[in-house]
Amino acid sequence: MTTPFLSTQNLAKSYRGQAVLEKLELQIEAQQRYSIQGPSGCGKSTLLRLLAGLESPDAGTIQLEGQVASTAGKILLPPWRRKTQMVFQDLGLWPTRTVLQHVVDMRKAGQLPNPKAEGQKILAQLGLDGLEKRRPAHLSGGEARRLAFARVMAMEPKLILLDEAFSSLDAENREQGFQLLEQVIANTQAAVLLVTHDPLEAERLGGTCLHMQNGGLHCA
Repeated sequence: MTTPFLSTQNLAKSYRGQAVLEKLELQIEAQQRYSIQGPSGCGKSTLLRLLAGLESPDAGTIQLEGQVASTAGKILLPPWRRKTQMVFQDLGLWPTRTVLQHVVDMRKAGQLPNPKAEGQKILAQLGLDGLEKRRPAHLSGGEARRLAFARVMAMEPKLILLDEAFSSLDAENREQGFQLLEQVIANTQAAVLLVTHDPLEAERLGGTCLHMQNGGLHCA
């Protein structure tokens, strides 16, 4: 039986005494697509932060390729060693770093070869060549989105986490965002986990659709 890329066992997280996730179970297979739907505040973003290693669970475990990455109160595998990358709703770009520095920094953090040469190649693939010296404040909305995905691609992840990454976009720009995602998937062969409140986004992504309710996940 094949070991899933990621799995959680009895995952729990509370804030100020309020349970957000309870005994949550999830398996993500390599190169597959998943979406989680649910209303705002139900715990979708919290789950992604736990999977990315940005927060620790209160209980339960997260395993990556069979290795325990997080357990109660502890992050055993830091974010840059998880082979996961996250795209935030606000993109989360670094205001003081140039376009090229965004991708070079990621490759260095992941101890990947040829940071500058590969970084420039990635920028060219995503239509950012010629913008290497610009900072995020001097990019258009579309250019900033491409940079967020270039940063993901630079780490050669096995799992891409999308936290409402397309929710603020109109229909045309949302479709461009999905086309950009498809390009990154084709280059990395990564699995994808999208959290959204929009069933149309889940349908556009395809794959397994899940619904978050009462701190757990259920088939949509």
